[in-house]
Amino acid sequence: MADPEPFELSSTETEFKRNPYPLYAALRSRGPVHRVTIEGGRQAWLIVGYEQAQAALADPRLSKDFRNASPSLGMRSVATGRHMVNSDPPDHTRLRKAVGPAFSPARVQSLAPRIQAIADDLLDRLFAPPGDEADLVEAFAFPLAISVIGEILGVPEADHAEISRWSQAASRRQDATDAARRYLTALLENKKKHPGDDLLSALITASEKNEARLTTSELHATAFLLLLTGHETTVNLICNGVLALLLHPDQLEALRKDSGLTRNAVEEVLRYDGPAETSSYRFAAEPLRIAGTDIAAGDLVIVALGSADRDGERFPSPDRFDISRNTGGHLGFGRGIHHCLGAPLARLEGRIALRTLLERCPRLRLAVRPEELVWRAGYLIRGPRRLPVLFR
Repeated sequence: MADPEPFELSSTETEFKRNPYPLYAALRSRGPVHRVTIEGGRQAWLIVGYEQAQAALADPRLSKDFRNASPSLGMRSVATGRHMVNSDPPDHTRLRKAVGPAFSPARVQSLAPRIQAIADDLLDRLFAPPGDEADLVEAFAFPLAISVIGEILGVPEADHAEISRWSQAASRRQDATDAARRYLTALLENKKKHPGDDLLSALITASEKNEARLTTSELHATAFLLLLTGHETTVNLICNGVLALLLHPDQLEALRKDSGLTRNAVEEVLRYDGPAETSSYRFAAEPLRIAGTDIAAGDLVIVALGSADRDGERFPSPDRFDISRNTGGHLGFGRGIHHCLGAPLARLEGRIALRTLLERCPRLRLAVRPEELVWRAGYLIRGPRRLPVLFR
């Protein structure tokens, strides 16, 4: 049964944000569904059990469309436009189909040499100046992720630094969101006049030929989604992975001895401390019951992916980081029709990044105590704002 009194799901720098897993474990011991209070004083249902999370992610009664939200939530005013993440079929199907080919496994795998070249170049720059300390977020993970998604979309390299600033501030400052929208409007207009061999140009061309049938609003919302959030998963996957390995020397040593474990190591990072702590918002399109809890039509539902993947009923010894474990079935990229479209790309970037770092930085270690790390605000994403490391 759900808690009679909702607890506050904090999105700011608190002990919960630094390590949410003990609280998730306590909640799971009391039941798989709980009433919580989120930003703005809104009430939501938080699903923390694996079985219930897996089912909820694929439940068509839980809508991603803000128009199914209860008016009392005031969610319509914060909707960020119509794109695949906040729409239901048939719109979701159409929007995802328009973007899907750019992120197919075959297309993604063809990018491996380019991703490797970017990773090597970033480490060359890291080693160039004197000193032995760097912020792995700023010096490696972010420029790698934004370079890759930028090339896919056709964003000029000169604009990457500005996009970085918008991306990190967009969740907290409306002016950053507005600046990003103005930039994208100008970029899309330029690509309409001068199309290139990139995804945004392809979407514009398909829309004009009525193949994808994206409206202007949908095109802009999709571009915003891909550009500002398309790299977030990769940045946090790389940094959470490096941190987990540095905090578990036995697993780091095992991976150094056998690079063949890299693929499974990435999957264990996704399970153990994945880049998406919770799902994006869902709304009950009709009254429903989850694990004995009645959820009213219009209620907000959030799936705690990080909690579900630490559920001991699904993963034995769930709080142990073990790169050789069977990670099958983890929910790090979600499930169902909204399973992360960019998962193949994030996985590939994560594998290349970890392998390259360990090969070229044999002395890699944290430059601060773990408790000194500051984690990014928001409960949708999970990752450190900075990751100071010593690499010489």
